[in-house]
Amino acid sequence: MKIEQIYTGCLAQGAYYITSNGEAAIIDPLRETQPYMDRLEKDGVKLKYIFETHFHADFVSGHLDLSKKTGASIVYGPHAKPDFEFISAKDHQVFEIGDIKIKVLHTPGHTMESTTYLLIDADGNDHAIFSGDTLFLGDVGRPDLAQKAAHMTQEQLAGLLFHSLRDKIMTLADDVIVYPAHGAGSACGKNMSKETVGTIGDQKATNYALRSNMTEAEFVKEVTDGLLPPPAYFGMNVAMNKSGIESFETVFNQGMKAIKATEFEVVAEETGALILDTRNNGDFAKGFIPQSINIGVDGDFAPWVGALIGDVKQPILLVTDLGLEEETVTRLTRVGFDNVIGHLKNGFQAWAAAGYDVDTVNRITADEFEAAVKIGESKVIDVRKESEYEAEHVEESYSRPLAAINEWVKDINPEEHFFMHCAGGYRSMMAASILLARGYRNFSEIEGGYNAIEKTTVSKTDFVCQSKVLKV
Repeated sequence: MKIEQIYTGCLAQGAYYITSNGEAAIIDPLRETQPYMDRLEKDGVKLKYIFETHFHADFVSGHLDLSKKTGASIVYGPHAKPDFEFISAKDHQVFEIGDIKIKVLHTPGHTMESTTYLLIDADGNDHAIFSGDTLFLGDVGRPDLAQKAAHMTQEQLAGLLFHSLRDKIMTLADDVIVYPAHGAGSACGKNMSKETVGTIGDQKATNYALRSNMTEAEFVKEVTDGLLPPPAYFGMNVAMNKSGIESFETVFNQGMKAIKATEFEVVAEETGALILDTRNNGDFAKGFIPQSINIGVDGDFAPWVGALIGDVKQPILLVTDLGLEEETVTRLTRVGFDNVIGHLKNGFQAWAAAGYDVDTVNRITADEFEAAVKIGESKVIDVRKESEYEAEHVEESYSRPLAAINEWVKDINPEEHFFMHCAGGYRSMMAASILLARGYRNFSEIEGGYNAIEKTTVSKTDFVCQSKVLKV
């Protein structure tokens, strides 16, 4: 028996590849199938089952492409009703893969169809669970994503999750390994560990939601407290996973179309495409195609695309670093952005060399910020998450998280200058590009963000002023 965790840092997502005696199973595969096909060929095994823990909201699964290429059956737990052929597994149903077994444990709560798969080894021992979004390391799945589909409140779903965890998972032996679908950085939970593998015993001892003396009412309150709104693309990804999609190869080949600089602007205007510049924030600040949006591929690229662009059907034209076109298109397909219609041939250098208009960002250093800012008079916008802001921030600054930019941008006074920063420059450059595209130029973005500001004498505080409601 072999178990391989295929972890994708950008999405904080774990897929699982399992082999035993000539047969294989894959749990929660990503969109691109070639890595799995390569493993199957190398190991000389036949893919028998593709197990899905639930209808994923944060990425598009490769289940259909894998099934078509290998003949493997797609398995969902109870209550799943996709628009394609699949096996609707019953609670406690057992599937055989070589010398091992996979037992279905229906664990509703995150969604109604959420299922945990228990791996039983060749000796008949409970070896590991693949818990999907039911149980993470340090957290449990958020119960608010499936409210409409389940016709239930998040509190009712949380109640189901409470019993799923205690009746199906916490009854397993402490040495059973836990393989979750996500880790720290995913929007599917709020308190996830950076570790990607654990045990039932570890989670009983450290996971706040698995406290032995916890009541259902306490669980519901704690699990539903502090949930941020889900990214706009989540519902669209669920629909894609239920209904079926274009093959990865078709979407990939479309995105790999190279468009010359002389044609690029015409294509953008004719199609209404958004120009997405995926270079690092430092390069973008020095020069970019006017109206383009910066989301660097060197960070949490795909989730931020989903959060800020939202509509997976939006036509997109790419500007990338040379050699990163394939990676960029692939990472977009993982979250369902299938309408990438091409990329700028030879990158931004070709645009600049052709003499077309170039825009820049007013980026200043932390030292320049230190010299210019006047605490209490200057406006300072912090686009980090609220939790980061609450831990420590520039005194008298305003918390305006990047994820909520569409809400707070309308409150900006275009006649009043402000400074803007995040933690290191990645998110503040996204915000800067969005503001510039909407006509706001009255700001200075701070290079290096709060990490650089910390090294200056600018006044900082860990006190959160709850009355900061002034418009910025």
